[in-house]
Amino acid sequence: MYKTIFFILLFGNIMLADFKTMSTKDVQTEISKGTILIDIRREDEWKKYGIIENSHRLTFFDGYGKYDINKWMEEFIKIVKTKDQKFILVCAHANRTKTVGEFLSTQLRYQNVYELDGGINYGWIDKGLKTIK
Repeated sequence: MYKTIFFILLFGNIMLADFKTMSTKDVQTEISKGTILIDIRREDEWKKYGIIENSHRLTFFDGYGKYDINKWMEEFIKIVKTKDQKFILVCAHANRTKTVGEFLSTQLRYQNVYELDGGINYGWIDKGLKTIK
């Protein structure tokens, strides 16, 4: 079911609802409040660049751009328990988070979907902030 919806979102001609982009400073504030971070990059990216401390690792796209939406959602709902719970998506440059965030916001009606502006590379590491491996 999710796979069909996601396919339509990626390739259909539907209007996308906006979800929110959050600055590095705002993400730091949210981290101090305990807001959930979900890093959707691949394992090789986590190993190479590290992750923001306390991030949940939940790969969405594989190295070929493929995904298993049903499997991903099974894990996602263990992390984000309700549709109004705030969470922040993180990827390398904030490209994948836009696709996944729009899907969660528009199609599945999650209400507090955010992404780190610039992703971990431009929104975190390039600002001199540390990651853990």
